[in-house]
Amino acid sequence: MKFVDRPTKRKIHDNPIPLMGGIAIYIGYMITLLLMRGFDALSLSITIGGTLLVIIGLVDDGFKAHGREFPVWPRLIVYLLTATIPLWFHIQITGIRDFQEGMWMFPSWFVYISTVLWVFSMTNMMNFIDGVDGLAAGVASISSLTLCVVALIKGDAETAIATIALCGVCLGFLIYNFYPAKIFMGDAGATFLGYTLAVIAVNGSFKSTAFVTILIPMLALGFPILDTIIVFSRRLKEGKGLHRADKLHTHHALMRWGLTQPQVVSFIYLVTVLFGLLSIVVMLSMP
Repeated sequence: MKFVDRPTKRKIHDNPIPLMGGIAIYIGYMITLLLMRGFDALSLSITIGGTLLVIIGLVDDGFKAHGREFPVWPRLIVYLLTATIPLWFHIQITGIRDFQEGMWMFPSWFVYISTVLWVFSMTNMMNFIDGVDGLAAGVASISSLTLCVVALIKGDAETAIATIALCGVCLGFLIYNFYPAKIFMGDAGATFLGYTLAVIAVNGSFKSTAFVTILIPMLALGFPILDTIIVFSRRLKEGKGLHRADKLHTHHALMRWGLTQPQVVSFIYLVTVLFGLLSIVVMLSMP
């Protein structure tokens, strides 16, 4: 049986689509990252965590190819385990500076919880928005480019390298994933992108940051965050499980309003760009 995403009531495509795009994203990015950065803390964190996510994602995608649903608990356990990996390499949200340039160091328990929550949330959020041709890859490319610009403004060349490489991989994949998509990234690709963006944000913008600039990574990744808040609010209102897949996402709502897939994706790209520009404005406004 072919490794494809088969149409269901929840899906919007009518024909089976190959699901191995996540492997291409993973291999392309990891080769580039390791060649450019070597085996440092950031690349090791992404390598170990990303590999685990790709493996569990491929298992999930394999179930989809056979018309079955993979149980949620094994995925959640792997996602939580993966979210702790940056802590192994001391990539964590350690504290914030106040306006007098004094440091407020977080207690250890808050460092661990906030870092794990951020990484776990972004891993899932990017997966949540992967429901329309070209959406997740496009949003990830815009978000990574935004983080790259922020890193360059801060003089953080190492983070800039990691982000521009991710942007390049996403744009390369987008050629084949934009409507009408020839291939999907699947859960393997979407969770890998979410995890990688989250870890890079912690290593760069979030790490011992000023109070106001803590908004920067949140704005750069603003659309996935906003979409998840909206969807979870609707699910709670309707008494549905938070992990249950449905058609309550922003892209589903826009399509119900009559927009085509390219129009939906273009609109969300614009929103993501605006979030990105706002994050850069916040960065530039800092003394």
